[in-house]
Amino acid sequence: MSEGEQFEDLRPAAFAIAYRMLGSVSEAEDVVQEALLRLHRASQAGERIESPRAYLATVVTRLGIDQLRSARARRESYVGEWLPEPVVTSPDEDPARQAEMADSLSLAFLVLLESLSPEQRAVFLLREVFDYPYDEIAGIVGKSEDNVRQLAVRARRHVDERRSRFEASREERDALAGRFLAAARDGDLEALESMLAEDVVLHGDGGGKVPALARPVHGRARVARTLLAWMKAGLRIGGVELRPVEVNGQPGAMGLDRDGNLINVMAIDIADGQVQAVRSIVNPDKLQHLGPVADMAALLRGAE
Repeated sequence: MSEGEQFEDLRPAAFAIAYRMLGSVSEAEDVVQEALLRLHRASQAGERIESPRAYLATVVTRLGIDQLRSARARRESYVGEWLPEPVVTSPDEDPARQAEMADSLSLAFLVLLESLSPEQRAVFLLREVFDYPYDEIAGIVGKSEDNVRQLAVRARRHVDERRSRFEASREERDALAGRFLAAARDGDLEALESMLAEDVVLHGDGGGKVPALARPVHGRARVARTLLAWMKAGLRIGGVELRPVEVNGQPGAMGLDRDGNLINVMAIDIADGQVQAVRSIVNPDKLQHLGPVADMAALLRGAE
């Protein structure tokens, strides 16, 4: 196997760690690229590397910790609510593997990880998601095994107290998501409200770049009315197609303008037979990796 082929084989596992660490596709790709470059340089220098995969996990995790420390100030000054950059996942992956990893990939879970310290986040992910033994994690993060165990316990307790549970079967959640999107497209307020949990929350992330929610919207009636207002606004700019996709392992949709350009990505959290939360990312900087992004300013001018 050539070095290039080896790197392509190693890249997905490295990206899986980096993306969950950072919640950003672009930053994760940069971290993985830097880690692969360091692996190449070490190999060229004759350094003996027994496990390239372990080497990459170490470099990616340490770079991720550094990145998270510097991101804290940026997140605090972020305009509006911060949500992770979404990834559109494939429903055709191995079902057992997909079910195992989907919960750790959801936007709700990634937002929850933001409340951990960078070291806690790294230890929690390596242990709980990627099943690394404590002694290896200690070597990766540069702490004693006892310290790593303490970090893991605190992080696990924090996450377990706050994490959302997606208990619906894949068939049930996809069917409900389909009905939900149809009701939104049809402007059916009664049907929409019937699928929303009483304490449902609607989140939006425009990053100050395009119009978005200033703060989360709570409650069945308010969320339903806001969603329908969005759809009416879409009609004014020439129509918006809601294309069902899987977003971070959960049901969702891509909002497209009439030219097929991306307006937003929406993820839908479903449990107990109801929609518990909806997260909509409209910040164009967070959508560029998914395809051509709509010019919202031009669309809004055309609707005036």
